[in-house]
Amino acid sequence: MEGFVIWWAEHVMLPKWASVFIISMFPIIEERGGLILARLLEMPMWEAVFWCVLGNVLPIPFILMGIKKLLHWMSDHHLSKAAEWIENKAAKNRPKIEKYGFFGLMLFVGIPLPGTGAWTGSLVAAIFDMDLKKASLSILLGVFLAAVIMTILSFGIMGSLIS
Repeated sequence: MEGFVIWWAEHVMLPKWASVFIISMFPIIEERGGLILARLLEMPMWEAVFWCVLGNVLPIPFILMGIKKLLHWMSDHHLSKAAEWIENKAAKNRPKIEKYGFFGLMLFVGIPLPGTGAWTGSLVAAIFDMDLKKASLSILLGVFLAAVIMTILSFGIMGSLIS
């Protein structure tokens, strides 16, 4: 992830806010990578947090409402292996989330570890028919939690190492 973010910072010629916003929408990278990129681009912290959270939140409703249809379409159009991989990823994470319900999903999205985040949390919530309103709120709170943690890491710890 870091390598891609550094490559982006060096090669993509977009306004800083647009780069951070777009990177934050990517699955796997999400706002974690967006905040690292913002720090590398020397973007003001509050502006970085705004664009990262916005970029990370934007795909959530589309995932929650459309992933099952997309997976069905993929299965019907010779992409069943990819659809199966996505469903298995969701199934693997389901017990972690179900154990603690609303707060489990929030923590799953909010604690920045590999394989967690808004994309995977939304995927799990949609595939296993979690209540849309509760899942949306839980994921949103998780995105805010991740923003706090990653802002401290990116602008606090990493910031003191870079400056």
